Amino acid sequence: MSIVLPRKRSLALLPALVVAAPMLASANGAHTDPTAGVAIAVAAILVAAMLGGHVATRLGQPAVLGELLAGVVIGNLGLVGLDLFAGIATDPHIDLLANLGVLLLLFEVGLESSVAEMAKVGVSSFVVAILGVVAPLLLGWGVGAWLLPDEGLYAHLFLGATLSATSVGITARVLQDLGRSQTGEARVILGAAVIDDVLGLILLAGVVGLIAAADQGGSISWLDMGWILVKAVGFLGGALLLGTRLSPGVFRLASRLRSHGALLLVGLSICFVFSWAAHFIGLAPIVGAFAAGLVLEEVQFEPFVARGEPTLGRLVSPIAGLLVPIFFVVMGMRTDLRSFAMPGVLFLAVALIVAGVVGKLVAAAGVMGKGMDALSVGIGMIPRGEVGLIFANIGLGLTIGGHRVVDPAIFSAIVVVVMVTTLITPPALKWSMERRERRASRAMKAA
Repeated sequence: MSIVLPRKRSLALLPALVVAAPMLASANGAHTDPTAGVAIAVAAILVAAMLGGHVATRLGQPAVLGELLAGVVIGNLGLVGLDLFAGIATDPHIDLLANLGVLLLLFEVGLESSVAEMAKVGVSSFVVAILGVVAPLLLGWGVGAWLLPDEGLYAHLFLGATLSATSVGITARVLQDLGRSQTGEARVILGAAVIDDVLGLILLAGVVGLIAAADQGGSISWLDMGWILVKAVGFLGGALLLGTRLSPGVFRLASRLRSHGALLLVGLSICFVFSWAAHFIGLAPIVGAFAAGLVLEEVQFEPFVARGEPTLGRLVSPIAGLLVPIFFVVMGMRTDLRSFAMPGVLFLAVALIVAGVVGKLVAAAGVMGKGMDALSVGIGMIPRGEVGLIFANIGLGLTIGGHRVVDPAIFSAIVVVVMVTTLITPPALKWSMERRERRASRAMKAA
């Protein structure tokens, strides 16, 4: 059997190749190599991510939104009889690549911050961050208890935890695009968002620990909850303390090596060792990846930079550029649009969106300083982005007594929350900041 493809080169042929590849192998009696299947699936995902990101960027939205929507589209083609990508979202090899992408994403976020910068963000950022975690946590928990009474305490708690963290990357990109990244409000937003993520990761570690203990049939006491919190905080504190003391020596030693790519290999090794250590003591591996990024600062790379090599962040960026989009597209593919036909799922999504937005606007009450625009700070904290998706994806893998903590319907609702909060932030923040400038202009004219 032969398949004749038209001569015209088109990205539209890629889905056809996904379907045709197994047929060609079978027809030719070729040995089935799983690598080939993974390769063509990754190619399809990357093309979808590229096109989705392009469209989103042209529309003035973050590329991550387009990657998510692209995943939703190709993951639900079966609804119109074009089930070309069946099985990709649940393939264990693709899932492994997506999870590696998550580790690199949090490692990059950590590299863009530092322990010193976090210490300088000020009281205002810290208070905003605390309120920005507590308010969405309580509101998300309340929505779960109201609309999902049969799901149990842990599902409600996980919903609240998912709403707690702000997307640093999306917020920073929006402020940069608006030309407001050097304002006082921007510094408060970004400082609070970084602290938000740290607190969110600690919260996630505590919730995952509680669920794991409950799944093993053990009783959970306040002492157990306190121990999980201490373990999470202790790991982050210990990792930061140990990492800042040991990593300079490790990089000095590595700089004596003449093997190609020593800086990248050492940096990624530290990231993966920290991730393993977090998992070993019962925390999410992303906690370790984030901590690894925080302890590695540019001053440690100076011996490599002095001999003409790029910084670690620039070296990691291309690898993250390959793996991170896989995560976002796969998350979109796992969103089953049929779940919105189930009673209450769409209403759950709307309720979670309201809880997520209100929770971050409440955080604006923590803004201190004369002349600061609290509303703009609150709006800047709204997008959930990659962190919310990471939390939701972890929830899909958690069970209590064989029952998923986050089922596919709840996951789909969370994906909608991520997309909507990401979508509304750029125009809302632009309106808020321009509103303040117009008000200041009118005041000057009146004077």
